[in-house]
Parts: sequence; structure tokens; C-alpha cells
Amino acid sequence: MSKGVGLSVLSSVLFAVLYYYASLLWPLSGEQIFGWRMLLTLPCVSLFLWLSGDWRLLPALWHKVRRRPWLLAGLPLSAALVGVQLWLFMWAPLNGRGLPVSLGYFMMPLVLVLLGRFLYKERPSRLQWLAVACAAVGVANELWQAGGVSWETLVVAIGYPFYFVWRRFLGSDNLGGLWLDMTLLLPAASAFVLAGGEPLALFAERPALIWLVIGLGMLSALALVSYLIATRYLPFSLFGLLGYVEPILLVFVSLLLGESIAAEEWPTYIAIWFAVGLLILEGVRRVWSFRRYPFR
Repeated sequence: MSKGVGLSVLSSVLFAVLYYYASLLWPLSGEQIFGWRMLLTLPCVSLFLWLSGDWRLLPALWHKVRRRPWLLAGLPLSAALVGVQLWLFMWAPLNGRGLPVSLGYFMMPLVLVLLGRFLYKERPSRLQWLAVACAAVGVANELWQAGGVSWETLVVAIGYPFYFVWRRFLGSDNLGGLWLDMTLLLPAASAFVLAGGEPLALFAERPALIWLVIGLGMLSALALVSYLIATRYLPFSLFGLLGYVEPILLVFVSLLLGESIAAEEWPTYIAIWFAVGLLILEGVRRVWSFRRYPFR
């Protein structure tokens, strides 16, 4: 289990470094950085699929599509949903919107609690309901002070859960489905890379950029592979608990890049962070209960 914990924390740190790394890739835009990230990460994910033996997931997904051809219409939407998230992750720190995106990552587990209750008929605990109530207070403050929650926060907080639900509906909620999503994004990624002009001209203008772009692919691949391997070593509850490390680090990166939390926004952040604290407490309680009674 310690290996899984280490890999999960490592992946969170690497994703936070990637958040900052985008600021080093001038004169590339967020769209170009997203494009290069997709083009360079997919081969590494493909290699991981091959080495781990998970290639078998792709024929299984293909057979599922053959039995239900209408799934073909849903796969592009799945790719588009995750593509927006991956683009936003690269775009936000370059445009001073890192904090709203990190707030979306904090709110996402709370949205998942609500989806689990109303869509899958799960029964949240009292601590989970209390966390949702605290988050509602934070959202209410944002509506009152700013007239609405930022679109970046909503895209993450609602878009990612909808992506998870859609993948479960399609039956592609595995590594094979993620590989297919990334493959379907290749045309868009290539278009973004070429949209800003001749890539070779940019590298000629700033020779160090080619090494920075290669580093982008290696960093992204290492973060993703660490994340995927960690899922194999950890119980689901502990894995979910460690998932809160990343948005905390994203806040620090956003502050490091010069963003700040306005005085009227502090009640929102405090309420959301308190809600996340309750979810962490719930996660610790479940992990402790599992360790004491593993066969209950």
C-alpha cells in the first residue's frame, strides 16, 4: 500500500508541476500546449497499455461497439468532454485563471456525492451531506458577491462528473476508454499545434522550446502513468482521499504565478475547503474501518 500512496502523491505533485510548467512554454498558447501534450503523451500511454497487458481492453471495447453500434455516436462526446478538461488545465495558469480551476477540482467530489445520490441511488453519510451543505454556502456567497460562479469552476466541477457518468453509460470507463478518447483528440491536437503558425519557426525563434516541449510530454506521461499505477495498489476509498492533494497543490501554484484570492471570495474558499475537510474525515473513517474490519 505504501507504494500506491507514494505513486499517488507523486502523480499529484507532477500534475501541479505541469500546471506551473505551462508558464515556461512561451510563446506557445494554451491551445498549442494542449496539442503538444496530447501528441506526446498518447505514445507513452500506448506503451503503458502494451507493457501492462491492458491492450485487451481495446478489443473488448470494440466488440461492445459492434454489438451496440449506436455507441459510436457517444464516443466523440466522451473525447470532447475530457478534451475540454485537458485544454483548460493548460490554458488556465497562462491566463490568470488557475484559482477558479482549482476551486472546481475542490467542488467536483461534492458534485459526485450528489450524482451518486440522485442518479445511482447511493446513500451519502451524514458527513457527506454536511459537506454538501457547506459547499452550498460557498456557492451562495459566490452568487451573492460575484453574481455567479466562474465558468472555469463550473466546467471542472460539473464537466468532469458528467464525463465520468457518460463513460460509465458507454461502458468505456477503463484505461482502454481513456486511450480511445485521447486517440480521438489527435485531429484537434494537431490542428491546435499548427494553428499558431509553423512550429519549426517557433523552435527556431526560441531553440530551448523544443526541449521544453519534450519535457512537457515526459512530465505529462510520467504523471499519468504514476496515477494509473497507483490505482492498482490502493483501496478505492484511500485513492479518493489522496486525490485531494492535487487541488491543494494547484492553489499554491496559482498563488505562485501571481494570482490572489479577493477578500469577498474568502468565504467561498473557506466553505469549500471546510466541506473538503469533512470529506477527508469521512474518507479517513472509512479507511480506518476497512483496516480494522477488512472482511466486514
